[in-house]
Amino acid sequence: MAKEEAMTLTGKVVKVEKNGFLVECSQSDGASHLVKARLSGKLRKNYIRIVAGDEVDVEVSPYDLHMGRITYRRK
Repeated sequence: MAKEEAMTLTGKVVKVEKNGFLVECSQSDGASHLVKARLSGKLRKNYIRIVAGDEVDVEVSPYDLHMGRITYRRK
Protein backbone atom coordinates (compact mmCIF):
# COMPACT_ATOMS: atom_id res chain seq x y z
CA MET A 1 0.00 0.00 0.00
CA ALA A 2 1.37 3.41 -0.96
CA LYS A 3 2.10 6.07 1.61
CA GLU A 4 -0.24 9.08 1.51
CA GLU A 5 1.38 12.32 0.42
CA ALA A 6 1.46 15.26 2.79
CA MET A 7 -0.56 18.36 1.97
CA THR A 8 1.27 21.68 1.86
CA LEU A 9 -0.51 24.69 3.34
CA THR A 10 0.59 28.31 3.60
CA GLY A 11 0.10 30.11 6.87
CA LYS A 12 1.26 32.77 9.27
CA VAL A 13 3.00 32.07 12.60
CA VAL A 14 0.72 33.29 15.38
CA LYS A 15 2.62 32.19 18.48
CA VAL A 16 6.07 30.81 19.24
CA GLU A 17 6.07 28.16 21.96
CA LYS A 18 8.89 26.28 23.62
CA ASN A 19 8.16 23.04 21.80
CA GLY A 20 6.80 24.35 18.50
CA PHE A 21 4.79 27.00 16.72
CA LEU A 22 1.12 27.80 16.28
CA VAL A 23 0.45 28.54 12.61
CA GLU A 24 -2.85 29.87 11.28
CA CYS A 25 -3.39 28.21 7.89
CA SER A 26 -6.07 29.22 5.42
CA GLN A 27 -7.54 26.77 2.95
CA SER A 28 -8.77 27.41 -0.57
CA ASP A 29 -12.42 27.50 0.58
CA GLY A 30 -11.74 30.44 2.92
CA ALA A 31 -11.73 28.48 6.17
CA SER A 32 -8.78 28.85 8.52
CA HIS A 33 -7.54 26.67 11.35
CA LEU A 34 -4.61 26.46 13.76
CA VAL A 35 -1.84 23.94 13.19
CA LYS A 36 0.77 23.07 15.81
CA ALA A 37 4.01 22.76 13.84
CA ARG A 38 7.67 22.01 14.36
CA LEU A 39 10.71 22.82 12.25
CA SER A 40 11.88 20.39 9.59
CA GLY A 41 15.41 19.01 9.74
CA LYS A 42 16.64 21.18 6.87
CA LEU A 43 15.60 24.38 8.69
CA ARG A 44 17.25 23.21 11.92
CA LYS A 45 20.44 22.23 10.15
CA ASN A 46 20.80 25.64 8.48
CA TYR A 47 19.82 27.60 11.64
CA ILE A 48 16.78 29.25 10.05
CA ARG A 49 14.96 31.23 12.75
CA ILE A 50 11.18 31.65 12.76
CA VAL A 51 9.45 34.48 14.64
CA ALA A 52 5.80 35.43 15.09
CA GLY A 53 4.42 37.06 11.95
CA ASP A 54 6.50 35.04 9.45
CA GLU A 55 4.74 33.40 6.52
CA VAL A 56 5.63 29.72 6.25
CA ASP A 57 4.79 26.56 4.31
CA VAL A 58 3.51 23.73 6.49
CA GLU A 59 3.27 20.05 5.55
CA VAL A 60 0.37 18.29 7.22
CA SER A 61 -0.75 14.70 7.06
CA PRO A 62 -4.18 14.05 5.54
CA TYR A 63 -4.96 12.00 8.68
CA ASP A 64 -4.22 14.72 11.28
CA LEU A 65 -4.73 18.31 10.16
CA HIS A 66 -3.75 19.79 13.55
CA MET A 67 -0.07 18.72 13.57
CA GLY A 68 2.51 19.66 10.96
CA ARG A 69 6.07 20.43 9.96
CA ILE A 70 7.39 23.81 8.80
CA THR A 71 9.33 23.26 5.59
CA TYR A 72 9.89 26.78 4.22
CA ARG A 73 9.95 30.37 5.49
CA ARG A 74 8.70 32.92 2.97
CA LYS A 75 10.30 36.34 2.74
